[in-house]
Amino acid sequence: MNILLIAPASGKWRQVGRAKIANGKTFRFSLLSLLSIAAATPKDVNIRIVDEQCEDIPWDAKADLVGITCMTALAPRAYEIAARFRARGAPVVLGGMHPTFRWVEALEHADAVVAGEAEGVWPQVIDDARHGALQGVYRTDKPFDLGELNLPPYHLLDLNRYSTYAVQATRGCDRKCSFCSISAFHQHTQRRRPIESIIEEVKRIPNRMFLLVDDNLTADRDYAAALFEALVPLKKYWVTQSTLAIADDPAFLQLASRAGCTGLFVGLETFAESNLHSVEKDFNHVEQYREAIDRLHAHGIGVEAGIVFGFEHDDPRVFAHTLAMLDHLHIDAIQASIFTPLPGTSAYESMKPRLLDRNWGHYDFHHVVYQPNHLTPEALQAGHDWVTRQFYQPWRIARRLGRWAMQPHGAATLPYAAAINLAYLGRIRTWGIKGWDPGLEYKNDRFISGSDGKIVVTQAA
Repeated sequence: MNILLIAPASGKWRQVGRAKIANGKTFRFSLLSLLSIAAATPKDVNIRIVDEQCEDIPWDAKADLVGITCMTALAPRAYEIAARFRARGAPVVLGGMHPTFRWVEALEHADAVVAGEAEGVWPQVIDDARHGALQGVYRTDKPFDLGELNLPPYHLLDLNRYSTYAVQATRGCDRKCSFCSISAFHQHTQRRRPIESIIEEVKRIPNRMFLLVDDNLTADRDYAAALFEALVPLKKYWVTQSTLAIADDPAFLQLASRAGCTGLFVGLETFAESNLHSVEKDFNHVEQYREAIDRLHAHGIGVEAGIVFGFEHDDPRVFAHTLAMLDHLHIDAIQASIFTPLPGTSAYESMKPRLLDRNWGHYDFHHVVYQPNHLTPEALQAGHDWVTRQFYQPWRIARRLGRWAMQPHGAATLPYAAAINLAYLGRIRTWGIKGWDPGLEYKNDRFISGSDGKIVVTQAA
């Protein structure tokens, strides 16, 4: 039996992994989702994985089953791929975030849909496909035991196309942020993998740097501490995702640093407490950002901030204020997004009356798909683009890298920090991201950050 597993890409993302000038592979990590499916596949099955960001889809490949994974923005491309293979007589199964939440829609484009995690039902899908009897929708009765995960079959990928290896210690997040599809997918829970299996996997990674692709690695402090202790002897560097709460405990933070943590992606989202409250993210406290980030830097840990524009209380002044705060906080990198109500989240349900765009391809966090409260859609798009371009101006990058080099482990990890910043710069220029500041109408005003991070405006002299 021959199975083709596909990670689709669309628009400017297609073939981006081949780019040289824009440093295309910097943001490419080994495809852990499809590797996990391949690892759960019976040994007598031939598996081929295709990443459309790096290679063309082999339309003429012999396939007894085609599996396609997608998030919402890639659903149209996934449906297009499915249609072409089905026209050739190859059965198609869809899985991932979007097919899970929109399984009725997805089933219109496929022979079967896996709703939720695939490992527990994948052997049944294969067996049914062998007998030409796919059952439509497959769901797990209970969460898959992460202790039963097989090691990823990395030999199925051309690893030269990826910056490093991805490892997963936990799945899900127990927070209930209203806009987060990951938390909704895992029903606001987090499960943890046995630490010994993680260490076994990390030992096999030839790279000195790897990525822990957890959504909130430090949610269970005791588990994270035990993992860090086990990582210390390996003397590798890694980055992951966490809340700023990691900086609350000096001993815990020191342990993370000794274990090799050199960077965190942190969802700061906004610098207005009112916005955080509106999306049920009250565990973030703006007035504590600077102190927490300074502690992380003191331990050689850089911070990439997730920033979202278009919250309920954002007005045209938010863009210049955010840029000033990012400079003030010494943020090392940002991933700027436009608020996007994804299917499956409570934000999507509450914002349905305000949706302007039903094209799933635009639900990529970089298009405005709804009517904001205090901004025009055009202003929201322009402000997002403007902050992105301004933050990655060469002079700002140079200043950040100079500061990074002075931190603990700075010399050893500077190439990684430089690669991330320059990759963002390359994409901004390649894709022509410019924008403008919608707050220019307030040019006679002066922005001051209040103690809670809210915008306070006083008339300039």
